[in-house]
Amino acid sequence: MKNILLVFLVSFLRAGFVSAQTQFDPLGYSISTPRPIDPAAGTTNPSALATQRQNPFLGSAPSRKASGEINQLSLSEAITLGLRFNLGVTESLHASSDVRAERLRSLAALLPEISVEVKDVVANNSLKEFGLKLPRVAGLPLPGLPATTGAFAFQDARVSVNQSIYNSTMRNSYKAEKHAAEASALSLKDAQDVVVYAVGAAYFHVVSAEARVETAKAQLASAEELDRLTGDRVQSEVSPEIDFLRAHVEKQSFEQQVTNALNDLEKARLTLARITGLSIDQKFTTSDASYRPVTGLTEQSALAYAREVRTDLLSAAASVREAEYRVRAAKGERVPALSFHADYGVAGVNIGALNSVYTVAAGISLPLYSGGRISADIDQAQSNLARRQAEYDDLEGRLAYDVRVAWLDLKASDSTVQVADSNRALANRALTQSEDRYRNGVTNYLEVLRAQETVTNANENYIRSLYAFNVAKVALSRAMGAAEKHIQEFFGEK
Repeated sequence: MKNILLVFLVSFLRAGFVSAQTQFDPLGYSISTPRPIDPAAGTTNPSALATQRQNPFLGSAPSRKASGEINQLSLSEAITLGLRFNLGVTESLHASSDVRAERLRSLAALLPEISVEVKDVVANNSLKEFGLKLPRVAGLPLPGLPATTGAFAFQDARVSVNQSIYNSTMRNSYKAEKHAAEASALSLKDAQDVVVYAVGAAYFHVVSAEARVETAKAQLASAEELDRLTGDRVQSEVSPEIDFLRAHVEKQSFEQQVTNALNDLEKARLTLARITGLSIDQKFTTSDASYRPVTGLTEQSALAYAREVRTDLLSAAASVREAEYRVRAAKGERVPALSFHADYGVAGVNIGALNSVYTVAAGISLPLYSGGRISADIDQAQSNLARRQAEYDDLEGRLAYDVRVAWLDLKASDSTVQVADSNRALANRALTQSEDRYRNGVTNYLEVLRAQETVTNANENYIRSLYAFNVAKVALSRAMGAAEKHIQEFFGEK
């Protein structure tokens, strides 16, 4: 009967523990960011490749093999690794290289094209092919032409220059490519800010997971001590056996909490390793991430700074200028284009009988009829300009939204951390007093059990609040722009 009762109590409390885990998701706290990122999401469900295609910022190229040591990883070191090996930055870097290549290609069309051509020709042309005939002369028989010219040879060596004197389409296309390259470079910096946010959020997820492990181990040690104490009291017939059963069930619950906390910690470390390029087999711990308030900053100053520095907004402005020049380039198809060609060299039947030859030509071209192609190009360019302008206007509003939301989350979580810290201290004091009362026989174990639950909730609230506060600072860094710089200021990292 005692064994049945023990099994029943264990099952009941474990069911309550699982229910509490289901209701509380420590990773459910999220802060809006211009690009949705969930660093805590499992990158292998349904597959790592599918996740990377959806969000390359959750992937990386591994930096090096794992060492046998346990390394201490600071936030700044994690960000440095992420900026170097993260897949999102790598893809943005290659995309920027492609745009720079297009700019050089447009520039080449405006510059002189110089080429050398040397020919040594041996030919025998057919005269009948061209239908050549000698003119008739009255009273004289018509002589016939031979079938071919006969074999002949000559040499020709020339240096030629082709230059566009004025072409509105090419000139405006080059200016458009310049602004496209500028927008791409700014997008690369914006991608780096996104990586800073992703690494920061994943890093503090590991920090909170480590804190949960330490808290669970401390609670397990306390539960084991109380389990031993209640066992002694039951043996001495000072306490009823139900106290021993409750203490034993509580100890087993904390053992399961330690197991779950360790499992969550390992998954959080794997996520951070995938984002930063660390080997998934590398063992590491994080630096101390104690509470550090943000000072010397207001919401208005943060918003003003973001409007000047946010690279995605600057990139959108450059894209608008690019689209404007695309419209000019399309309209320039109707404008006359001037070009110049010149070549100089020598030619003759052999090397000993070469003569100087040259050509100088200037040309003008003007489309008279294009079947509506130019009008279609203009309409398409104007439509693209309208889209780019709308995107820029939307981004201006979203910038203010990002800063505002991050600021509200920062202030709310800042206050919550202070309250949670105070509650944690009070809960620990209450638990100490309850344990003393129980040892002295003043109360029963139920009071101790309730005090333990209060301490558990207080510790979890503090961990959640500190995690939310740190992620809010990371989100504000990203919302303001120049995220790496603000991370150093907000967290004292070097």
